[in-house]
Amino acid sequence: MPTTVTMPRLSDTMEAGTVIKWHVKEGDTVATGDVLADVETDKATMEMQTYDDGVVAKLLIGAGDRVAIGTPIAVIAVDGEDASSAGAAKSAAAAPTTAAAAVATNDEAPVVVTGTVVMPSVHADNGARARISPVARRMAEELGVDINSLRGTGPGGRVIKRDIEAAATRKGSGAVAAPASIMPVVAAPAPAAAASMPVVAGPGSREVAVSGMRQTIARRLVESKSTIPHYQVSMRFNMDPLLELRKMLNAQLEPQGVKLSVNDFIVRACALAMAQHPYFNASWAGDRIIIHGEVNVGVAVSLPAERGGGLVVAVIRNADQKGLRQISLDTRALAEKARTRGLGPEDMMGATFTISNLGMYGVDNFTAIINPPNSAILACGAAVERPVVRNSQLCVGTELDATLSLDHRVIDGAMAAEYLTTVRHNLENPATLLV
Repeated sequence: MPTTVTMPRLSDTMEAGTVIKWHVKEGDTVATGDVLADVETDKATMEMQTYDDGVVAKLLIGAGDRVAIGTPIAVIAVDGEDASSAGAAKSAAAAPTTAAAAVATNDEAPVVVTGTVVMPSVHADNGARARISPVARRMAEELGVDINSLRGTGPGGRVIKRDIEAAATRKGSGAVAAPASIMPVVAAPAPAAAASMPVVAGPGSREVAVSGMRQTIARRLVESKSTIPHYQVSMRFNMDPLLELRKMLNAQLEPQGVKLSVNDFIVRACALAMAQHPYFNASWAGDRIIIHGEVNVGVAVSLPAERGGGLVVAVIRNADQKGLRQISLDTRALAEKARTRGLGPEDMMGATFTISNLGMYGVDNFTAIINPPNSAILACGAAVERPVVRNSQLCVGTELDATLSLDHRVIDGAMAAEYLTTVRHNLENPATLLV
């Protein structure tokens, strides 16, 4: 049987994706792991890989088309099948040729709305071969789980280990439940739509299409500002001791190809402070506050225009348990991945606190909008030389302005001041960050 490639879920909040560019054409031979296309999600432009060996029989949508998760987008002929016949059979079954045919069939038919094809999720039925990782397949055999009854939550709908574990649990309890969600634990209610003034385009104006990711950024920022009671607390840090230590460490680490950034120290300082102040590692959940067990620091990464622009939050997991070198390696690897191949859901999920640093652009200070379900975000400016008074003497010192934006439902002003005092102590005594 030919394999139908469907639009995968490539981010935790993704509902639809746009094929920006196909890297294959019909008739190309592909192997597991090959990149089929660049797909724009609500968060980033990411590479979509194939999990089958075979020949590309049919591309069902074109570059620029936006479709819902689970929509068939390509057909791969496997096991020596004839690509032309496999492609013709699958494309004929994939969609009715007219809107009238769509209405005349059943709920599985696609609906075409202003050029966008929206189709329901496709399950591994009708004899189609279920895509499953080797580990998950072995586990399914051991636990007696029918993989064809599962809807995978891995890339491209692939059945992975957690799907088998969830199915085995449901089988043991006799309960029927949906697959484990990868959405955030806490979801704020959608804000009511606000009336906006009409926009009149003047002479020389031009329109720029809004990408799916930019639409998501706009929606989440409006949601955050309209549902979370924001307030800000700022503090200034003496950076001279840290810059001196960083210079010495980088000279020693240069032969190993390691270069610590100021942001690496900030991540470490914030993570250690979060372990001391648990409400900075918490989320508002309506009638309760959830204090998270892991300290996962999100780092805002800006994307280049060729990858759709915008901003993603890469997550440094268990940052309080990692040294500066590992934080540096993790941050650089995630930033490089975000700007080239695109981050996967596992790279962006689970942040419990976020840091946004514009110091490298020469920004002195700014405020940031909280990234739900976090309760705080730290906005850091540049470390700049200023006239300062130290030991009752006027001198030149290097200082950095940082501003916390906070959810007042979780964190009060005194708590914010205590947290920033701990962060300042860590940064102004940077040797404490080495142990």
